Formats: sequence, structure tokens, C-alpha cells
Amino acid sequence: MYYFAKVIMETTRAIAQSNINLDIINARIPGYTDLQQIRVNCQNRIDEILPMSAFKSISSVSVLDVSGDWISLGGVDLQINGALGLAFTDLELHHVTLLSEICQFLWQQGVDAFLPTLVTTSVENILRSLSVIAEFMQHQQLGAQILGVHLEGPFLNPQKRGAHPEPYLLPLTVEQVKRLLGDRTNIVKIITLASELDPTGEAITYLRAAGITVSLGHSQATATQAQEAFTLGASMVTHAFNAMPGLHHREPGLLGAALVHPHVHCGLIADGQHVSPTMMQLLLRAGCYEQGIFLVSDALAPLGLPEGVYPWDSRQIEVKNGTVRLLDGTLAGTTLPLLVGVQNLVQWEICGVESAIALATIAPRRAIGLPELTTSSPAHLLRWHLEQSTRKLTWQRIKLHPQGGTFLAGDN
Repeated sequence: MYYFAKVIMETTRAIAQSNINLDIINARIPGYTDLQQIRVNCQNRIDEILPMSAFKSISSVSVLDVSGDWISLGGVDLQINGALGLAFTDLELHHVTLLSEICQFLWQQGVDAFLPTLVTTSVENILRSLSVIAEFMQHQQLGAQILGVHLEGPFLNPQKRGAHPEPYLLPLTVEQVKRLLGDRTNIVKIITLASELDPTGEAITYLRAAGITVSLGHSQATATQAQEAFTLGASMVTHAFNAMPGLHHREPGLLGAALVHPHVHCGLIADGQHVSPTMMQLLLRAGCYEQGIFLVSDALAPLGLPEGVYPWDSRQIEVKNGTVRLLDGTLAGTTLPLLVGVQNLVQWEICGVESAIALATIAPRRAIGLPELTTSSPAHLLRWHLEQSTRKLTWQRIKLHPQGGTFLAGDN
């Protein structure tokens, strides 16, 4: 009996080992202690994550020794307004090919998935864009995956509208929310709104019942008003510090209320223009780094294009050194990819490498309930290397070769 049990056990182990395509060894993984071994199977999924102290080699399997570099999933961008010249609010059916190119471009920029973000515009434009994205999502295969849509507006406080056009702002009521969503509620994942526009709280209650994450932003909410919104189920803050009252020692505002709330996540644009490095450090410490903060790009349509002046709805924007402003100087966004924020945080010594990587890869997933790096995860992995002398952090995608083995691509 013992003999047969042993044979079955060894056969099962042999079958499992024959399914392994790649061993990544001596890896640092955010959230794990010590060096790890990552086994990737032939279906390009994580099969096992083991400490190197339990290292088991398989002679027939390709081995990639990363020598203490960090390994992570790709980034998830929860706020990106466009790329390659296309603003997502301008989407029409003939843009499907360009949308596919954007997905490929973002994949090359280290992004696994994203939420196309629709800024304030007409209801008709929003409904049209939602329809195109919904159709595209049914057939998308390659590139960074579209998870759904982030609506940044139009339920914003006019006093904090920033670059959002005032004529298209709407009152925050359940009726207006229904009008805006139409029959596309299922693909809207996040909506940014100013909760003080609806003292009844009915709109947030309706949105949460529909499974939509509510993020406070472009708002004048006091700490008390923000806390009321969080009690109703709002769980995010859009681009912390921007388009909201600043922190004050007697009125902490919505950001102060968010930072002390254990279940609220704040988005951060780490370009050094939207938030100064000192305030970024303060925000990260107060928000317990990736526990309460996540990085976004807030990139606009010129992402991937040269510097210059570009059309933006009926206005124009100027791109200079990765920063986007209206011609009157109003800050509108960036053209820096998500992972540049990770590199900035390390270069400026605002936080350590592990936290910086987690802010773009783990924290956004956590904010909207996506799986983190674990067994059975798709092995869309990045390798990060820090040059100690210069504090320069670079990354590469780890790709499996169809005939076995690996190669690295997307060096940044």
C-alpha cells in the first residue's frame, strides 16, 4: 500500500514539474520577505511562489536568476484620459484601431490594465464613448486590458472644476446619474464627484448599489461632509491635493478625512508638478504608503507624442516637459506614463523601491478589488533594477518565448 501511494505521489510531482516553463530565482517581491522563487507554468501563470530557502531546481526548466532585483505584476492605471493623440471623450467607432494601438502602447509602457477616464463633457459625448469602449472590451485580446471606465465628472463643484468646462457640469442627483450612465452602468467602475452637491447622499447610495466605486474629487467638501460620504460607501479620493481644499490644522477637509480613514484610497500624480516632492512624502507617510495611496498617471491625449500645442475639446493645451496646461496656465494633466511616477519616487528618495513599485502595481489593484501577485496569477511580470550609485530605477517586461526560455523587453 505504501509503495503504491509513493508511486502516485512521485508521478503527480513529475507531472506538476513537467508543467513548469520557467523558474525565476533570487527575486524580491513587494509584500514578501527574503528572496523568492517564482515558478511559471506552460499556461503563463504563476504556479508557485517559494522562499529561496526552499529552492527546488528542475533540470529541464529554464531558469532566470534576477540576482535580487524586484519582480512585480505590471501597473494598473485608474486615471488616464487618453494617449497617442486620442482623448477618450472623443471616441467614435472609427477609433477602434487607434484604441487597440493605445492598449499596445500602454503595455509597452509596463501597464497591464487601465480605466479610460472620461472628463467632463456633454452627456451625448460620454454615452457615445461608453458605447465604443463597451464594444471594444468584448473583442479585446492584446495589450493593456481595459477594465472599465472612470468618469471624472460631470458632478463636480464649479469652484474646483480646474480644467473641466463649466457649461457641462451637472447637479448631483439620482436622475442625472441615471441619465449619464444610460444602459452602460456595467462598464463604469469609478466615478469622481463632489459629494457636497448632494446633501441627501442618495446619489452615492445609488452608485454603490450599482457596484460603482465612488471617488471624491473636484470638491469643496469639509471633513465632516467627506466622512458622511465615506460612511455611505465612497472609498477613493481623486488626485490628492489637486482640485480640493488644502490640509489645514483646523479644517482638514476631505483629504484629511480620507487619510485617517482605514478603507479609503487616495490617487497620487507623482510628476513633481501636481504635488511637490515634500508634500508627496507627507501624503505617503500619512496614508501608510501603498496601504492608502496609489499612483495614477492622469495622462492626457498627447501621451506618446512630442511636446507642443494640441487641441483639447474646444480649447488648446500645451505640453512641456511632460506637463500639460491650458494656454491660460491652468494645470490640466501630464504626458508621463504611470511607471515614471515609480521612478520619480525612488530618484527623489521619497520612498523605498518596494513601496514605490507597490504604489503602481499592488495599490491600484487593491483599491478596486483586483487580485494581487499570487499563485494562478497571469505571469505578466516586470523586473525592476536599481542602480545604487545614481538611484536610477529601470524596468523590463519578462516574456516567455513560445518554444521555452525567456527574454526581456521594454527597457525603461
